[in-house]
Amino acid sequence: MAATDLTLLEVAAQLRAGGVSSVEVTKACLQRIERLEPKVHAFVKVDAPGALAAAEASDARRRAGTAASPLDGVPVAVKDMLSTAGLTTTAGSKMLEHFVPPTDATVVAQLRRAGAVLLGKLNQDEFAMGSSTENSAFGPTFNPYDLTRTPGGSSGGSAAAVAARECFASLGTDTGGSIRQPAAFTNVVGLKPTWGRVSRSGVVAFASSLDQVGPLTRTVADAAAMLQVLAAHDPADATSSLRPADDYSVQLDGGVKGLKLGLPREYFVGGLHPEVEAAVRAAAAEYQQQGATLVEVSLPHTRAALATYYMVASAEAASNLSRYDGVRYGHRSADARGLRELYVKSRTEGFGPEVKRRIMLGTFALSSGYADAYYGKAQAVRRLIRRDFEQVFAQVDALLTPVSPVPPFTLGERVSDPMQMYLADVFTIPCSLAGLPGVSVPAGFTTSGLPIGLQLMAPWFEEARLLKVARAYERGHGWATRGPAL
Repeated sequence: MAATDLTLLEVAAQLRAGGVSSVEVTKACLQRIERLEPKVHAFVKVDAPGALAAAEASDARRRAGTAASPLDGVPVAVKDMLSTAGLTTTAGSKMLEHFVPPTDATVVAQLRRAGAVLLGKLNQDEFAMGSSTENSAFGPTFNPYDLTRTPGGSSGGSAAAVAARECFASLGTDTGGSIRQPAAFTNVVGLKPTWGRVSRSGVVAFASSLDQVGPLTRTVADAAAMLQVLAAHDPADATSSLRPADDYSVQLDGGVKGLKLGLPREYFVGGLHPEVEAAVRAAAAEYQQQGATLVEVSLPHTRAALATYYMVASAEAASNLSRYDGVRYGHRSADARGLRELYVKSRTEGFGPEVKRRIMLGTFALSSGYADAYYGKAQAVRRLIRRDFEQVFAQVDALLTPVSPVPPFTLGERVSDPMQMYLADVFTIPCSLAGLPGVSVPAGFTTSGLPIGLQLMAPWFEEARLLKVARAYERGHGWATRGPAL
């Protein structure tokens, strides 16, 4: 077995036992990246010198018996939404094409302190606005399981890199499904923690009340190990929770016997692909065989979630992206005459079509005379969506749903139809609006070989329970071992 075929915890065990060095596995990843990137395009920046230097330092710590953590020496990569000191951070946009942050995002610093080797930065939809990674200013990422199809978005590069075995884990961000949907499309595990569980300091802002960093990995146990590194209070993030992190591995194999799992009827509706529905219902039946009780529940305000999300997220995006004015940092138009023209030309040249669309929508929603009618009403509906979940979690321990209504779609298929693109996130958005933890777990393949994901949700800060439920399904299948034929 090639080193790159190992899971994160398997390679960590090999490093701990001395069966392989960090330099060896890092070189194996870099060689695979060099070979596959012309096909996959998961990376926008590969930092081979920095990665090899970090690997050498890790090996030195291992020899001295001072490993920084169980993950010391494991090669990983991060979405280009996360600031990296000395390494370009673009957020998939020409606006930040040459931006080099002076400091690391907190989550990047946490990985470095744990000894992880950072291979580089991963492709994404511009400013995380998209569901297919086709909105990247640097070209699309291709699904390793079918290179004609999308890997999902906006964390498409993060998912594709793990699926293609170019790294052992990655970090993505999830605002409306941008970790879970690409995970479902690429046969990997994607975890969105509770909003506030993981620091957002140093993360390029899209919609601040929704954005959350999380891991993408090959297995649930790998996701638990990554979350253990990331979950901590950060004084640099005012929204970071003071609640201590759990031990996410201790209950991992506890099973689901005696648990109540809810199936929301609003997630099994017309338009759901029959093979996706069959896979999710098969997973539900398997949970029942393991001793869980299935309960049909209702989340009645789900029907308003999509419209609510695009009003809230666009309003916050318009506010956050106003900082890119051509003056302080980011793209600056070369031929502007006067301040107003500088603003207009810099933003016109720097932002792509989808980002402009959302800025305009958000600016309108916040404009004088319309804020109460649109943004205010959306926030009121958001509270109702959260209340739905509160009432349901009084009845059940976790929820089980599809991740996406369809399998991975063809690149270019939805680019000219924003509404169809937005509908790709219809099952992930309610979880985000409520700030809940959610995870996508591989749930099989369509008859044509396209990955299908199973979404699980748990109450706020119950990531340990969520991962336990996810692991109970995963351990009965070998989906994670079915890699792409690249």
